Amino acid sequence: MQKQLLLLEDIHGVGRKGDVVKVKPGYARNFLVPQQKAEVATKQTLRKQERLKKEREEQAVKDRAESETLKGQIDKHEYETVVKVDHDGHMYGSVGPAEIVELVQEKDGIQLDRHMIRIGQPFKTLGTHVVPLRLKEGVTAEIAIKISPDRPLDLPKVEKEEPKKDPEDIEAQDETDA
Repeated sequence: MQKQLLLLEDIHGVGRKGDVVKVKPGYARNFLVPQQKAEVATKQTLRKQERLKKEREEQAVKDRAESETLKGQIDKHEYETVVKVDHDGHMYGSVGPAEIVELVQEKDGIQLDRHMIRIGQPFKTLGTHVVPLRLKEGVTAEIAIKISPDRPLDLPKVEKEEPKKDPEDIEAQDETDA
């Protein structure tokens, strides 16, 4: 059975400040209520809801302005990272959201949250990858991550081979030539 709670702050994946949400009892009992992130929804706490929603709207305006400023600073920028590779050019490990947050912090001094980075799987190949970002209040941006090897790669050049012909095709071609 789910419990109804009034959220006192934004909770990623649950709801926003001032929302009345239903969550599982264990999540409410063990995390949200002890951390003072939510209260059990009663008649008294529901009176707070209007005040909390008004505060949330004011915060939303500030967050949107911050997100637009942040988008202007990092949108379409390219960041480069160097990774260890084996002799065939395969990466050891991968580049995921935590590494991307660290790259942006090192280069521009901008602090992102790993939840803002919207990639399905960590990058496991060399090259340039486009990384979509979802900032606060639905503002979106994109950055590029260039993944380079830590040493020059001496990959053998594969000469282009002619496609092998099927013996039936050769016989058919000989009959048409004759």
